[in-house]
Amino acid sequence: MKRYSPDLTPPWKRTAPAPEVQAEPDLVVEEVTTGFCGAVIRCEKTAQGRTVTLEDRFGKHRVFPMEPRGFLLEGRVVTLVPPAPAAPRGPARTASGSIAVPGARARVARAGRIYVEGRHDAELVERVWGDDLRIEGVVVEYLEGIDDLPSIVRSFAPGPDARLGVLVDHLVPGTKESRIAAEVTGDHVLVVGHPYVDVWEAVKPASVGIAGWPRVPRGEDWKTGVCRQLGWPPNTGAAWQRILGTVRSYKDLEPELLGRVEELIDFVTAPE
Repeated sequence: MKRYSPDLTPPWKRTAPAPEVQAEPDLVVEEVTTGFCGAVIRCEKTAQGRTVTLEDRFGKHRVFPMEPRGFLLEGRVVTLVPPAPAAPRGPARTASGSIAVPGARARVARAGRIYVEGRHDAELVERVWGDDLRIEGVVVEYLEGIDDLPSIVRSFAPGPDARLGVLVDHLVPGTKESRIAAEVTGDHVLVVGHPYVDVWEAVKPASVGIAGWPRVPRGEDWKTGVCRQLGWPPNTGAAWQRILGTVRSYKDLEPELLGRVEELIDFVTAPE
C-alpha cells in the first residue's frame, strides 16, 4: 500500500504559485531559462504538452513548453496558459442595428421615397441606414430646404404604391416647419422631425469628442457659430466631415433622430 508523504518543506522554502496569464497573441514575455524575449505568436497542443511560439524583435521564432513559472511578464514570474475560447459571436449587424444579410443584393428602387432637408442629413442617413435602405429598395433624396416641400409633394403625386416620407429639422410646434408639415401630411405622406436646429446636433457630443453642442446666438449662422465656439476652422464642410467621421453606428446618434428615421422606413415600405 502506497503511503502518503506529507510535504515537510519549511514554509519559508516553499515556492509560491505564479499567477496564470493567458498567452494572448502579441503578449510580450521572456522565457526564464534562455532569456529569449518575444511576442506570443501562437499556442499549440503537442504530444509532449502545450507549447507557445514567441517572435523576437528581429523576427526570429522559438518554441517553448508552457511550464509553470516558465516566463517573465514585466519582470514578474508567471505561468502561461492557453487563451480562453472566444465567446460565440452573434449574427452580424448593420450600422443601424439590424441583422445583416450577407450577399444580399440591392432591391430595385421602390416608387416610394424618403426626403430629407439637406445633403448632410442624407449623408448621415446613408451612413447608418444605407444597408437597410438598399435591401428595402428605398431611395433617399434631399430638398435643400423645406420651403419647396408643398410643390414637391404635388409633383411627386404620392399614392398607396408610392408613399412619401419626409424628415425635417427643428420640427417643433409653432415653427414654419410645423406649418408646412401640416399642409402636406396625408394618407400617403408622413412628415416627421427632430427638435434640433440642424442634424449636426443629432450626433451625440460624446461621439464627436465635445462636452456638448454650443448655444449659438440668434441671428448668427448656426454651423458657423458652432465652428467658432468649438475653435474649429471656419469651414463648415470640413467640420461636417469631421463630425460624420465619428459616426460608426446608431449608438452615435440621439434617440430623437433614430426613432424618426425608423418610422419613415416602416411607412415607406409598408404593404400596399
